[in-house]
Amino acid sequence: MKKAVIIYGPPGSGKGTQAYLLEAVKGFFHFDTGRYLERVVHDPSNSGNKVVQREKRLFDTGKLCTPSWVLKIVREKTEELAKSGINVVFSGSPRTLFEAFGDNKNTGLIKTLEKNYGRKNIKVIALKVSSKTSMFRNSHRQVCSLCGAPVLYSKKSSSKCAFCDSPVKKRTLDKPEVIKVRLVEYENRTQPIFKKLKDLRYNIISINGEQPPYKVFRDIIKKIK
Repeated sequence: MKKAVIIYGPPGSGKGTQAYLLEAVKGFFHFDTGRYLERVVHDPSNSGNKVVQREKRLFDTGKLCTPSWVLKIVREKTEELAKSGINVVFSGSPRTLFEAFGDNKNTGLIKTLEKNYGRKNIKVIALKVSSKTSMFRNSHRQVCSLCGAPVLYSKKSSSKCAFCDSPVKKRTLDKPEVIKVRLVEYENRTQPIFKKLKDLRYNIISINGEQPPYKVFRDIIKKIK
């Protein structure tokens, strides 16, 4: 039976790393909407697109992109994956109440997942880390400029990707002033989703994200089984 896993957590909690591990080890498709949106808004071919440029200004300042714009893209891709019978994992998406539950005219992602995966096969995970940890991890984070793989922080960090040997870079989202905005956005616009899910009798699986990644992954595997 195919599964859909949603991993939540503040910036720097490791949700992207855990989604990547589920993809690499368990064969899930990691639908990284943040990375996808980043590619779209920074694609030079979209420089003349007024809608995309509007979203780029929001994205690069740490604010959430327009929910209706994001929802349409995510919903269509989710339907496509479900029809292929693929397990899917989302890292931090849906980000707002609207993206999660929609409105009278728009079907939210949760309903789309229920329709295509079945309610009992949807697992929602919340990684718990402190604001201090979030700030530290994000301000030291680097990613590969080619394949996008995360580079874990160490005192002897390399300037090259361990996977493909391409140069690493810092994301525009990881500037200290942007991280603060992202933390506020997460608290005000994403966390309310938890209450709504609980009202709908979903179980939010809480996991200590302060642990090393392999221990967090071990805990996730135990819970989603």
